[in-house]
Amino acid sequence: MTNEPRLRLAAALVMLAPALATCGQSEPQGRGATPPPAVTVAKPTMRGVVDHDEYVGRFVAVDSVEIRARVSGYLDKVHFRDGQTVKQGDLLFTIDKRPFQNTLAQARANLQQAKANLAFAESDLERAKQLTRDRTMTQQTFDQRTQAYRSAQASVAANEAAVRQAELDLEFTELRAPIAGRIGDRKVTPGNVVAGGSIPTTTLLATIVSLDPIRFEFTMDEASYLRYERFAHSGKEVTGREGGVNVALKLLDEKDFVHHGTMDFVDNVIDKSSGTIRGRAVFSNANLVLTPGMFGRIRVPGSPEYQALLVPDAAIGTEQVRKFVYVVGADNKAVPKYVTLGPVLENNLRVIKTGLKADDRVIVNGLMRVRPGVKVSPKEQGSSAGPTGPQAKAQ
Repeated sequence: MTNEPRLRLAAALVMLAPALATCGQSEPQGRGATPPPAVTVAKPTMRGVVDHDEYVGRFVAVDSVEIRARVSGYLDKVHFRDGQTVKQGDLLFTIDKRPFQNTLAQARANLQQAKANLAFAESDLERAKQLTRDRTMTQQTFDQRTQAYRSAQASVAANEAAVRQAELDLEFTELRAPIAGRIGDRKVTPGNVVAGGSIPTTTLLATIVSLDPIRFEFTMDEASYLRYERFAHSGKEVTGREGGVNVALKLLDEKDFVHHGTMDFVDNVIDKSSGTIRGRAVFSNANLVLTPGMFGRIRVPGSPEYQALLVPDAAIGTEQVRKFVYVVGADNKAVPKYVTLGPVLENNLRVIKTGLKADDRVIVNGLMRVRPGVKVSPKEQGSSAGPTGPQAKAQ
């Protein structure tokens, strides 16, 4: 090989030397490297919590009365508007009084006659006593006058009873509201004959239901009833069989449980066909919005108060059927912890039954940027559960 080609090869090698020197070396650290994802962490808050169960039921009136005639006669007047609210003692119906007034007048006249007969029999008996002492009257005659006096007394008593009955029948011609509440529509128009007397034959005129307070009836399953009874036997009453346990209720168009009342009754038998038992609560109804027959959803205590850890529900992750939260350790690495969930609080806080400690730093923001074992850049938020009460709702 001549010198010229050798010189060209040497020059090419000199030019490639810097490129070959850098081959296989990595980029300097810091240029283009991904920083740890920023997340927000907070420790769970421990707080007293009461689990709640929810049931659907209906409102029922505390008092419900059918207005029926006690005496027969022609219906004279109706003194209310259909559907209005009435007070106890308000006049509702009037039956034609004239026949009963006549009967009362006749009964009073008969009473006066009986009293006159009694006065005569009494004076006649007094004369007979004197004549008997003077031995101018036989004993048989004296006994007859004594019998006449006693018959006159009985006649007065019978006529007094007849007067009282006639007065009572006249009073029954005015039908008044026995309770305060809302009356339905009238069933009979004035001018028609209404039948009184025994219940199977009496005429139904209207119905009144009380409105304030009002009751709410619902049914609970046998398993829930047994759980409540276990708590009661351990000295932790939750159902209020004896009354006084606070409950909350919402209507079909309401989002929150804004109506508050108390339990006042749990039935003494379980229905054989459905396996449920009836419970009842009472609510104030000052604005008369709650109406018998209306549906509602009631929330009753499902457990005694207990201490629980609370985290935001958004911090809960799902892995198939298991639930977990990411916890940041001392090395700032995210580690999943599988937990058992409890109910959700009203401000969207989740009760953690098991799997979490009070000093764990839980990732509450930035969960989508985290993978197991990845190092993160945590920022402390403080308490994970701000101001809230112990009221929890069952899922």
